[in-house]
Amino acid sequence: MDILLIGGLWLNGSVWGRVASAVESLGHRPVPLTLPGQGDGSVSATLDDQVAAVLAAVDAAPGELMVVGHSAACTLAWLAADRRPERLAKVALIGGFPSADGAPYADFFEVRDGVMPFPGWSPFEGPDASDLDERTRGELAAAAIPVPAGVARGVVRLGDVRRFDVPVLLVCPEFTPAQAREWINAGDIPELARAKHVDFADIDSGHWPMVTKPVELARILAAAADTL
Repeated sequence: MDILLIGGLWLNGSVWGRVASAVESLGHRPVPLTLPGQGDGSVSATLDDQVAAVLAAVDAAPGELMVVGHSAACTLAWLAADRRPERLAKVALIGGFPSADGAPYADFFEVRDGVMPFPGWSPFEGPDASDLDERTRGELAAAAIPVPAGVARGVVRLGDVRRFDVPVLLVCPEFTPAQAREWINAGDIPELARAKHVDFADIDSGHWPMVTKPVELARILAAAADTL
């Protein structure tokens, strides 16, 4: 099965390198995606451009596929379920949750000169970054790509209720499955509260398991694809 891999803010497709190698060895076809504005040199890319890139990758797959979103890109994966529910066998969400219709995509940090740069590590101290050593932090920060304002401040538009029929795997790195269930049951994650099939997978990592636990993450994703 094709497994489309979409990184979160400041990341391009290369962040999936070790995950992709392990997924391939487990019998699936990894498709790491570099998003417009996050690796192609464009500072004018919009959220619509990123959605279009995701949909183009979905449409290029030979059959049903699993779409994986990390962090903010969980919303991009969910938008793929909204626009192509008949093509997606499953959505996997890593360390994040889909935004609701009408919400901004990822307006989390200061925008300067038309882009949202990586804010440094202080906002991520604690469970998010506890498994990153200083060398890895330096490498990630040096490679971080400022996200165009048109992406970060883009408005999410969802409209097809068939997205709730697409099975979801929620991979829980810096939070536990029990915490995620509590948030969903409390109504804090309305999109997942309405999803009909949500499974949970725990991974002992911080917010970037593709960097710190790539083989374990690949096994989780491959196992999810094996059940389809």
